[in-house]
Parts: sequence; C-alpha cells; structure tokens
Amino acid sequence: MGRFVAFIASLTVLVAITMQAQAQRPAALPPTGDVPGSSDHPLIPRYKGSEIRRHSVDAFDSYTLATGRILKRDKAPVSQVAEKSVALEGKVTNLIYRAPVDRSSLEVFRNYEEALKNAGFETLFTCSRSECGPGFNRAMNPDVHNSLLYDANQHYRAAKLARPQGDVYVALYVTTDEPSKRAYTKLTVVAVKPMEQRMVVVRADEMEQAIARDGRIAIYGILFDFDKADIKPESKPQIDQLGELLKKNPKLEVLIVGHTDGQGAFDYNLTLSQRRAQAIVTALVATGIAANRLTPAGAGMVAPVASNRTDEGRARNRRVEIVERVSGGR
Repeated sequence: MGRFVAFIASLTVLVAITMQAQAQRPAALPPTGDVPGSSDHPLIPRYKGSEIRRHSVDAFDSYTLATGRILKRDKAPVSQVAEKSVALEGKVTNLIYRAPVDRSSLEVFRNYEEALKNAGFETLFTCSRSECGPGFNRAMNPDVHNSLLYDANQHYRAAKLARPQGDVYVALYVTTDEPSKRAYTKLTVVAVKPMEQRMVVVRADEMEQAIARDGRIAIYGILFDFDKADIKPESKPQIDQLGELLKKNPKLEVLIVGHTDGQGAFDYNLTLSQRRAQAIVTALVATGIAANRLTPAGAGMVAPVASNRTDEGRARNRRVEIVERVSGGR
C-alpha cells in the first residue's frame, strides 16, 4: 500500500511538472491560415492567397527605414550600417505573409510594387539580391523567431506616401524560405504622427519643491529627435523653467541625467543619453548658468521607472532627471 501511495504521489508531481512546462511553452502558429486577431493594413492589400504568419501594431514607436544598401554584415542598428536611412516615429504595423505554393519571391514582389504604385507611393530605394549589400537580410529581419529564412532571392523597396494627415512609409521585403521553397513577405508600415503630448511643462517652483523633498525630479518636456542628441525647439519652455530654477537658487548644483528606454544596444544607449545630457547643459550655459554648477550624466537604460514592454512604459523611461548635487564629505 505504501509503494502504491508513493507511486501516485510521484505521478502527480510528474503531471504537474509536465503541465507547467506546457503552459510556459509559447503558443505555436496555426499550420495554415491567418494568425488569430490579425488583419491586412488598410492601405496595402495582400498578395492573393497569402496567409498572415505574424502581426503586430504599436500605436507609437520608432523605426529606422533603410533607404540605401547595407554596408557591412553587423548586428548594429540599421542607422549605423545602412548607406542611407530615415528615422521615423508613429504608428508601426508589422506583417509577415506566407505566399501560396509555387509562387516566386519576384512574382510576389512585382505584385506589391504595382499595388504601392496604384496607392500613390513614391519609391525611395529599391534593390534585389546581392545588390542590397552584405547582411541586408539580417538588417531586415534581426529576430530569428519569426521564421523568415533567407536565400539569394531577396527583393526590397522603401516607399513613401505623402498625405495631409501625416506621411506613410513602407518597408517591403520579399524573399524565399529555402527549406519550404515558399515566398515570404515582411511588410512594415509607419504612419508618421506626433506623439500625444501628455507630459506638461514642470514649472520652476514645482521643481524646487520636489528637489527639496526628494533630491531629484523627472521631467519629460525636453524632447530629442529619434536617435539624436539635438534638442527639439518645442523643448524651450522646459529649458526656460529649468534655467529659472537655477537662477533663483544660485547655490544649487545639479546632475543632468539622461535616460533612454530599453530598446537598442546597451552601450549605444549609454552614449546617447550622455550626449543628450551634455546638450541640455550646453543649452543652460547659453542662458547664463555657470557650467561648474551642471554635471551631465548618461544612465542609458539602467534605471527604468516602468516596463519597456509597452509604448506607455517606454515613454515614461525616456526622461531627464534633475538630481541635486550636495557638496561635502561622504
């Protein structure tokens, strides 16, 4: 009887472990048909008979559009390895289609070319096969998990549709999965639009109170172009308020700390945040603040205040913190 009870207990543990492993395993794609919840982009129809194998939409995100050859085979961002590129921000839609059997990547690509032309898109750059440059396939598809395998039959087109309500950019990449001989299309559509301005300018007296209470304050009114350290003109009201705070408190010394979200390479974000912090210091010095009162520091992605898995979280993590620097011993 004791052995039987022990056997049942062991069996129960084994079943529990198996169920837990199955629960942790990512859901498999359906063998045929569109993935659940997916749909075509309203501006660009699919190639007839194709199936959506991947689909995602980000309400506001960044994307670097390759508009030139890839110069080297590297894991670096497109902006660093492409001959030319365009930094975009807006609504980003990603789709991966699997074409019907016995359809070549060139045939699928030509059909999409015609569809883009009919929709009014202008071509910014196009290439095929080796003329796209070494490592072009890696640049177009850095994520192994999305099942796009590459061969020599790659074709690419970057295009733009100018609209009064906001321009639309397209990255069209078509190739062939070598084992299955099926053509796959990766379609990225970026509808450029301004980010919703939810972050208000923090006034000098509010910053003064927060620093006195907490020793620091996060501000979101200093904006930068994507992947750059150039302060946008609309940041002037927040820069002015920060300058007013420092003029009102002539003995106050601060760290200007730049923070990025969790996207991109660690070292690159660290350097970018340092450059942005330095740009703020330069702007404040231009208003008459002594440089020795300001210390620029880049924190990169190391101190998030929200999850980097969502647009909202990444927006909160992209910030500047003003930290009081107190002189004295340790």
